[in-house]
Amino acid sequence: MRVFVTGASGHLGSAVVPALLSAGHEVVGLARSDTSAAAIEKLGAEARRGDLSDLDMLSAEAAKSDGIIHLAFRHDLMLDGDLAGAAKADLDALRAIADGLDGSGKPLVGTSGTGMLAMGGIVGRPGTEHDTFPSGYRIDAENLVAGFASRGVRSSIVRLAPTVHSSLDRYGFIPAIIAAARQKGYAAYVGEGSNRWPAVHTLDAAELYRLALEKAPAGARLHGAADEGVSFQHIAAAIGRNLDIPVRSIGPDEADDYFGFLGAFAQMDNPTSSAITRDLLGWAPSHPGLIADLDEGHYFRA
Repeated sequence: MRVFVTGASGHLGSAVVPALLSAGHEVVGLARSDTSAAAIEKLGAEARRGDLSDLDMLSAEAAKSDGIIHLAFRHDLMLDGDLAGAAKADLDALRAIADGLDGSGKPLVGTSGTGMLAMGGIVGRPGTEHDTFPSGYRIDAENLVAGFASRGVRSSIVRLAPTVHSSLDRYGFIPAIIAAARQKGYAAYVGEGSNRWPAVHTLDAAELYRLALEKAPAGARLHGAADEGVSFQHIAAAIGRNLDIPVRSIGPDEADDYFGFLGAFAQMDNPTSSAITRDLLGWAPSHPGLIADLDEGHYFRA
């Protein structure tokens, strides 16, 4: 296939592109800058200059590609607090891509997050691929992608765990939590720290995107979660062990001061099953889990 990948030079994209190339696919990656273009070309793919606001270009690239993997998101707007603007940019880009795929039967793999399960009210059990919600932040984009199946697009959505971890992870949640621990001088969890985060190794997530592109049925929702749920207390303990600093419980009222923008996420209980995804696609994660990956030490090197 000729596969167009948005976000191709990012953390996950830098693993997805080699996974596609190794499987014999041709890859064209969207590049917002000369630096991004150079990174994409270094991976062995072709770079296409542009960004998510260039809707005509997105439609044209979709029309001449055999499949699309959409990884890009306006994280700059999100981090500036403009959640509505980031969500709108994503929806507009997805609609433009779908316009280029209408009635073709070609695959489109979109991206969502398992955090929506917790925000949607799933409690007391692991969330599954069958759990859906009518609307919400990022949920609207997921529902839009699933709905493209009615337009003759073999669309699917990957719900990524909040922790996509590996030596490629430079700016995700784990580096942010480690930075807070370094600054404060201790590793923290909130309350008992029994709330759970799912996790997936970057290379296992990349393999899931490849499988979704090649054989996910139209409208499928897939879970990128190898670890179903790692307690936050265990995450904090691994950070403390590797930084050789104390590990402490803090109260909910201290979470924002300690974790910053991750204050609410650090208290999220988000156990997530990927059993349906594994059975459907034959996905078999094989890389280290989150705690083992933390103990490899690469996150803690200066």
